[in-house]
Amino acid sequence: MSAFPCSDDVLPESVALLPLPEVADRLGLVVTRVHQMLRDHQLLAVRRDGVVSVPERFFDDEGVVRFLPGLITVMKDAKYTDEEILEWIFTDDDSLPGKPVDALHGPLAREVIRRAAADPF
Repeated sequence: MSAFPCSDDVLPESVALLPLPEVADRLGLVVTRVHQMLRDHQLLAVRRDGVVSVPERFFDDEGVVRFLPGLITVMKDAKYTDEEILEWIFTDDDSLPGKPVDALHGPLAREVIRRAAADPF
């Protein structure tokens, strides 16, 4: 099995992260399944202080935020790097309002994907 992808930490220090074992516990999976989710681009991870982690905002009470994998796919198809995707998802957008990652948790989730498909930067 190949190694899983992990990005440089381009996120603000204020972004809460969950180490992969905590992600696995939260989702009720073994950690190797989380590695597969990273390889399949269902999640994105960063390395902060030597620990590979996933942003906590990528989850809700049900698990992975419903529209996140689709958003990642749209942006990967447009040839954006994981770092660029993370930066865009966590950058304030006054027209949403807030950050795209916050909008994924509400009624503007489809709008976030539409904007990503149109031109995120």
